[in-house]
Amino acid sequence: MTTAPLAARLDGPLFFPVTAFASDGSVDLAAFRAHVRTGVDAGAAAVFACCGTGEFHALTPEEFRDCVAAAVEEAAGRVPVVAGAGYGTALAVHYARLAEEAGADGLLAMPPYLVVPDQAGLLRHYAELADATALDVIVYQRDNAVLTPDTAVALARTDGVIGLKDGLGDLGLMQRIVSAVRSEGLDLLYFNGLPTAELTGAAYRGIGVTRYSSAVFCFAPDLALAHHRALASGDDATLNLLVDGFYRPLVELRDQGRGYAVSLVKAAVRRVGPDVGEVRPPLSEPAPEHVDALMLLVERGRALLEEAGA
Repeated sequence: MTTAPLAARLDGPLFFPVTAFASDGSVDLAAFRAHVRTGVDAGAAAVFACCGTGEFHALTPEEFRDCVAAAVEEAAGRVPVVAGAGYGTALAVHYARLAEEAGADGLLAMPPYLVVPDQAGLLRHYAELADATALDVIVYQRDNAVLTPDTAVALARTDGVIGLKDGLGDLGLMQRIVSAVRSEGLDLLYFNGLPTAELTGAAYRGIGVTRYSSAVFCFAPDLALAHHRALASGDDATLNLLVDGFYRPLVELRDQGRGYAVSLVKAAVRRVGPDVGEVRPPLSEPAPEHVDALMLLVERGRALLEEAGA
């Protein structure tokens, strides 16, 4: 097993697997293991288990622990496993310790539940989470957890905090955060965490943010890898081909239903295998015709790449 720091192991396609459920609604660990194994074998640089795409919100602590442990076993040290941690501080710490016991390499800190905290409260929350285990923490900025540049600088000084994942999409704010942290001589890893992050990859690359989460990797890793190669190498011709012919239509399709950032992805995984079951409430299943449309988009994306020789 590698001993390299987590921060040095997160360059490449970041895989956010869905959590598999059986027909009776229970967690299907065998199907989850197969899904994780497929992603790692396809070339994922890391597995982010039980995060947003993995329906963290719908899992009991015991289910969470079992899924993280299964992901760690399937990754087998080939790539790091980062686990979600969320809710209020006490529960976030509980999930963090479960993840550490299960063998995870790091944590993705979800926004605190329900409340809209001030900057001091956010900083205290993440500092206590980072102090609770030996795991490195990536803070997920979105919804009720939006940082100022000063708070980002304070987080960069916090032991155990190594990164910031942006799910807000305010490029002006992100540029200010990157500049403020850099001006203090500090380091953070930055991630584009918007749904279907590939659509905005070129924009984020412009401010130096090249890491991103990929839900597409769950069901079409070849397309996700082609996009990642194009973005990393500056191959804008291929990047534009994929954005225009696949990712923009995908986002337009995703926006036709609430929760489609998770449920539509999970339905696509079912189509290509393994059978990972349906989403848990309060999410609901996507319309069958939308799943059909997504699979046609995947075929179109592959055809475009083949025609271009990319």
